[in-house]
Amino acid sequence: MAEAVRWGILGTGKIARAFANALKEVPDARLAAVASRSSDKARAFAGEFGAGAAYGSYEELAAADGIDLVYVGTPHPQHAENALLALRAGKGVLCEKPFTMNLREAEQVVTLARSRRLFLMEAMWTRYLPAFLETKRIVESGEIGKVSQVVADFGFTASFGPEHRVFNPELGGGALLDLGIYPLSIATALLGPVQEIKAQAALGPTGVDVQTGFTLRHAGGAMSVCSCSFLARTPCELTVSGERGHVRMNTMFHRARSVTVALDDGSSRTIDTPYLGNGYVHEVIEAQRCWRAGLTESPAMKLEETLALMGVMDEIRRQIGLAYQADQPR
Repeated sequence: MAEAVRWGILGTGKIARAFANALKEVPDARLAAVASRSSDKARAFAGEFGAGAAYGSYEELAAADGIDLVYVGTPHPQHAENALLALRAGKGVLCEKPFTMNLREAEQVVTLARSRRLFLMEAMWTRYLPAFLETKRIVESGEIGKVSQVVADFGFTASFGPEHRVFNPELGGGALLDLGIYPLSIATALLGPVQEIKAQAALGPTGVDVQTGFTLRHAGGAMSVCSCSFLARTPCELTVSGERGHVRMNTMFHRARSVTVALDDGSSRTIDTPYLGNGYVHEVIEAQRCWRAGLTESPAMKLEETLALMGVMDEIRRQIGLAYQADQPR
C-alpha cells in the first residue's frame, strides 16, 4: 500500500466531523492534525478521531510539518482566508462548498494555487458519487437522446433560530449558498456552461434568502430549472430529460443510491449506485489520486468550472438582492 496521505482539517463543526469519519474509511488516508480557534475543541476532536496533533489556531496547522493536504471545513465566510493560509504554507487544499463567498474571493484562491503550482479542489462531494457518474455516463451514451432539460430541487424545513448559521448573514447564511449550489453544480456538469440566468427568491427576517428558484440557459440551448428552500421539505430529486426519455437521480439526489432510466418505449430500469461510507469517501479518494499524480486540480471538476459557478451565484444574488459583507469593496 502507498504511504498514507496526511490530512489536516480546519474546523471542528458538523461538516468537519463528517469528513473525519470519511477519512477512517480510506485505507491510505490519515488524519494528521486538526485545528480550531478553540484549543479545547481541537483536542476533543483529535481525541475522538485519532488525529496526530491538535492546534488552537489555523495558522499553527498551516505552518506544521507532516501535512500533505488541508481540508477547509470552516463557515462559508472563512473559506477564502483559510484556503489562502494553507496554500501560502505550501499545502494542497480541498475546500468545502460554497468554495468562497463570491467570485472575487474564488479568483484570489485559484490564482495563488496556480502561481504556487499547488493542488486545489472544491469539495463538491456529489460530483464524485457513483450515482452522478452513472447519470453522466447514460446521458453521454445517447440512450435518452439529445438532452434539453434538467430539473432539480433541494429543500428542507430549517426549524432553527435566527442566530443559526443557515440564517445568519455574518456566517454566509441563505438557501442559495447552502443548498442551491448542489443542483446548480450538477446541472452545469450535465448541460455545460451557463449563458443566461433568471432568478427569484423570498428573503427572510435576517435578510438572507430562505427560498430561491433559478432558470438557466446553458451552452447549446439546454435549460435547467433549479430550486432550493429552507421553508419546504422537497423531494430533492434531479431529472435529466432528452428526446427519448429521462434519467432520475432518485430521492435525495445529492446522496442517491440508485438512478432510474425511463424511455419512450415504456421500458424502465433502475441501476443501483451505492456509495462508500458516508459519501465523502469518494472526494477523498479523488483528491488523493490527483495529489499523488502531481495534478494541481481534478479533471472531474476543474477550477475554471468552480470559478464559473461562483460567477453564476453572484449573478443570482444580484438579481434577488442578496449581498454579504464579503461583497463590500476592499
